[in-house]
Amino acid sequence: MDPEKKAAPRGRPRLITQERIADAGIEMGLPNITFVGVASALGVTHMALYKHVPSLAELKHMVAEEIFRRWEFSLPKVGEQEGLQNYLVRFSDSVRQFAKTYPGVTPYVIRRLVATPAMLEKIDTHQEEVAQAYRIGKEQSRWLLATIAFHGLAAADSVYSAARQESVVPTSYEAETAEMEGDLAQGMHALIAGALLQLQLDPQLQP
Repeated sequence: MDPEKKAAPRGRPRLITQERIADAGIEMGLPNITFVGVASALGVTHMALYKHVPSLAELKHMVAEEIFRRWEFSLPKVGEQEGLQNYLVRFSDSVRQFAKTYPGVTPYVIRRLVATPAMLEKIDTHQEEVAQAYRIGKEQSRWLLATIAFHGLAAADSVYSAARQESVVPTSYEAETAEMEGDLAQGMHALIAGALLQLQLDPQLQP
């Protein structure tokens, strides 16, 4: 080794990074996030955290964006015979699971006007992949996926919020949740069938 080339000094890893903030926030859960809690998880003071994130609202938005970035969309199975309706059912299942896994994320995802460029790019890429896989127009793909995602997230959020509420009547959380999930699945199947029918009948949705 050239004696004049010294190895770069190794300092301590940064305690406050966007990834670590997001990890801490995801671990706490969006509804439970506080500055003090995230700062404690990172091993820093809440004032140090304030220098990186100026408000609790922005902190939660940062965590929600990272949750969305990590969401692996259910994609069409290339090379397999899977009709569009079956794919949309599978996509709606992944939407429901996403809302169940990350309580509190729904308001950040369905509000398109506050979506970040990275979120919009991921959505657009998904719409393009579905359009190409099923040879439908990009606007048709956008409308179908947006309709299913919006209603699926909103309905699932309501279902799991209700399931988490303390009941005055003795009941099993698992049994009650399973029953509501079954009703939700039936409703989403009906929505998908209706959306596909409207796609055929509405001139504005024709490619």
